[in-house]
Amino acid sequence: MPDLLEQIRAACIEAKVEPNAESISQIVRSLYPATSHAYLVELVDEVLSSINGLGPLEELLFLPNLTDILVNRFDDVWIDRGNGLEKTQVQFSSESAAQEFAKRIATSGHRRLDEAQPFVDIQTDAGLRFHAMLPPIASSGIAISIRTPLRISLTLEDMVEAGSLESDTYQALCEVIDEQKSFVISGGTGSGKTTLLAAMLAKVRATERIVVIEDSSELSISHPHVVSIQARLANSEGAGGITMTDLVRQSLRMRPDRIVVGEVRGKEISDLLLALNTGHKGSATTIHADAAASVPTRIEALGLLAGLPREAIHAQMHSAFDAVIQMNNPRDGKRGVAEIAEFTRSPNGTVTTQPIYKPLLISRVA
Repeated sequence: MPDLLEQIRAACIEAKVEPNAESISQIVRSLYPATSHAYLVELVDEVLSSINGLGPLEELLFLPNLTDILVNRFDDVWIDRGNGLEKTQVQFSSESAAQEFAKRIATSGHRRLDEAQPFVDIQTDAGLRFHAMLPPIASSGIAISIRTPLRISLTLEDMVEAGSLESDTYQALCEVIDEQKSFVISGGTGSGKTTLLAAMLAKVRATERIVVIEDSSELSISHPHVVSIQARLANSEGAGGITMTDLVRQSLRMRPDRIVVGEVRGKEISDLLLALNTGHKGSATTIHADAAASVPTRIEALGLLAGLPREAIHAQMHSAFDAVIQMNNPRDGKRGVAEIAEFTRSPNGTVTTQPIYKPLLISRVA
């Protein structure tokens, strides 16, 4: 297949045609006149997948509940379907084939992946979040991480019906939305933060305008008035970058009722705290933390990195957020809502959290 791919690429360049089904069929016919129709169709699909798609990884995209594809080296591919990592039988033909694949994806996103720029982080036209790192930075071989977008938008009602949420958990989450409480959903990677956030925002009144800010588009919200804006990395020349901080500032000029930051993990926390202290009740974000009690410390750390004084961080945090919805750690074999806590402020001004609700049983978020 590598030799055939090179032949097809060379033929397309020589003929000045795009590599599509028609041109590839003609090239394969000219190279191998005795090819049967059935094999030709199979070959064209495989070539198109290698040239324009995800090559040997393409078949994994059709697996139900897929969230991540992880390549540790060319012959070591894992997936996550919500129940922990699973090793697959899928592999690239060689290390060089895996590297060429990653470089092609990078080029399609107008980015470089080479010795001078050995890692890349882009979002593909298909909505996949693609990260790759070349050796020797990745010492065991090329490392690729692909995050797939949500394929369906689950509602809170769907989760109750499927047994993912208890009825009392459902009521508690609805109260957060109905009472326009600003909230943080906290948890680790793969804990269901994005799924739950989208489901909760679908309960927002249709008369409210939601502005969603993300570094890569993941949130799919079933609501009639959602405006999504997305950060952009600088190009290979270092120009054209648009940061999350830029977008939080721009969102204030967009007449939002609720501002939603898909995940807060950098200096944008400074502008988000400022924005939420000027109104915009019912706004939301997600954050990486293993417990609700750790969220104020995590926000403080981000604020300090943004250059805010500690006292100002805690004062703004207390005014900005009302509740923390903590997810269980999937590494413990549990997923779903662990607790809901409220932000409280001690006499010395430090913000902490106080649990106000814990499910009777462990619920599960798909």
